[in-house]
Amino acid sequence: MRPLRYSINVTLDGCCDHRAIPADEELHRHAIENFEQADALLFGRVIYEMMEAAWRPPAPTGARPDWMEPFARTIDAAKKYVVSSTLDRVDWNAELVRGDLGKAVQQLKREPGKGLFTGGVKLPLALAELGLIDEYEFVVHPRLAGHGPTLFAGLSKCVDLRLVSRVEFGSGAVAMRYEPRR
Repeated sequence: MRPLRYSINVTLDGCCDHRAIPADEELHRHAIENFEQADALLFGRVIYEMMEAAWRPPAPTGARPDWMEPFARTIDAAKKYVVSSTLDRVDWNAELVRGDLGKAVQQLKREPGKGLFTGGVKLPLALAELGLIDEYEFVVHPRLAGHGPTLFAGLSKCVDLRLVSRVEFGSGAVAMRYEPRR
């Protein structure tokens, strides 16, 4: 069964707004390593639309630093599944996922391969509620943002986690990977 891995960047005060977190080359390389552990990305509508707007080619000349290009190529090439009840269609190497979320994700996990990778806020909350996330990664940045959104707001029950690895970056960010205690 393919594992479902979740990763998110977050500030020390819990903000996961991508605009509050500085991008750097080392963190983009880390994201590529995460994507390479998966056969497909699983996005909600908001993350899909945000990623498509930022990374779908062609990018205007000079729109981003050269060190972002490997990430752009990696996410562009990745298979994507998009959970949405409001989108009529998707492209950019993507398929819509509709109906019962639990059944649909369990079916995707049963397919052969290395794994699935997800990010964002709303979809991971629903996936955590269903007990479908096999690995959580929080990349904690040494910054106080003073605003939200925050992670897992409204989670109905605690999810106990066990630390399985920790990586420090030159920026002072720390990536901590956890697995649910079962």
